[in-house]
Amino acid sequence: VQLAQINLLQSKGNTLPSINGNISHMYNFGRTIDPFTNQFATDKVLSDNFSVSGSITLFSGFQNYNTILESNYAYLAAKYDLEKMRNDISLNIATVYLQILFADELVAIAKGQVDITKLQIERVQKLVDAGSLPKSSLFDIQAQLASEELNLVNAENQLSISYLNLQQLLDLQSPLKIVKPELDIPSSDVLALSPSHIYGTALSTMPEIKSAEYKMLSAQRGYKAAMGGYSPRLTLTGSYGTGYSGASKSITSFTYSGNDTIGFTASTFDPVLTPHLDYTYQTTPFKDQIDQNLNKSIGLSLTVPLFNRFSVYSSARRAKISQLNAQYSLDLAKNQLEKSVQQAYADAVAALKKYNASLKTVSAMEESFKYTEQKFNVNLISSFDYNEAKNRLAKAKSDLLQAKYDYIFKLKILDFYQGKQLTL
Repeated sequence: VQLAQINLLQSKGNTLPSINGNISHMYNFGRTIDPFTNQFATDKVLSDNFSVSGSITLFSGFQNYNTILESNYAYLAAKYDLEKMRNDISLNIATVYLQILFADELVAIAKGQVDITKLQIERVQKLVDAGSLPKSSLFDIQAQLASEELNLVNAENQLSISYLNLQQLLDLQSPLKIVKPELDIPSSDVLALSPSHIYGTALSTMPEIKSAEYKMLSAQRGYKAAMGGYSPRLTLTGSYGTGYSGASKSITSFTYSGNDTIGFTASTFDPVLTPHLDYTYQTTPFKDQIDQNLNKSIGLSLTVPLFNRFSVYSSARRAKISQLNAQYSLDLAKNQLEKSVQQAYADAVAALKKYNASLKTVSAMEESFKYTEQKFNVNLISSFDYNEAKNRLAKAKSDLLQAKYDYIFKLKILDFYQGKQLTL
């Protein structure tokens, strides 16, 4: 974004005058023409030049105008690229955050299973001691406890990994803790909308579409700017300067030493006399020369491109190809967004069905396990059958949790495509 902003500033600056100052200090040796006296000088001559010159382009086929728009659209595209990066980070954070909540509930389920099994071990131990059950029943339930403790360790490890993923994603140096919200199942009203309706909303809100649109507009202006290279260029120039020369002399005094005959009159042949003066010179002072040597100029320059070794042609062709690529990129972004919305909608519908099915499964498993537990408590079934029922219930609860968080995330994706904030 900052680079695009700098390019925009530069393109605007290209419409302003270019003003430069020049100072030179030179020694000339040998036979040279002094630019200030316009006379030959054979001695060493010191000269100084001071000047300010400027130029401004008055017309160049609207190249500057189109370049400003090109840079401005590129700047807006860069801003939307940044917004897309933020959205991607937000989605990643939301994903990891839901993984933490899911892993935390899995830990709670695993702990509950361990606690229940420990109570059963105490009961079975008493029955074995009383001779009502064989020791194999105790061994079976102890093996079940060991398996559930392993599941608890795995769940705790997964929770720690999820926390670490969030810490690394946020680039935090120290571990973090999160506040677990009261997470209810969100409304499925969004599923009442059609995928085409959601796609229409996403077209006007998704930053990747906005970025692609502005990149296409930028490429269009870039092509127009390149075509401006075929146009004549009108430039206004001006300069203001002065200088100093060590060869510039001024008369300080003179001495009369008689007359010199310079000719004769035509009628009487009387001599024509002129006084003979011997002059004394000194180098003209610096300040006086600065005032005397002032020079100014202003002019218009018209450059008509006739042949530039195909440079303008090549620039225009490259700009045209860039414009076509930008259009293809926009079409591709829209097509990809439509597919993503359709996939997200289908995923959300499937997740809702899976969640409802998991609810029914858990409800049925809980009722079934109640009867199984009652039978086990009165020694009507073996510990193996009890453990099997208990494991099926634990798996059903785990599947329900997974379906719950998957459904929540899929709904949040649809909300995201509608331009809503990611909240839990």
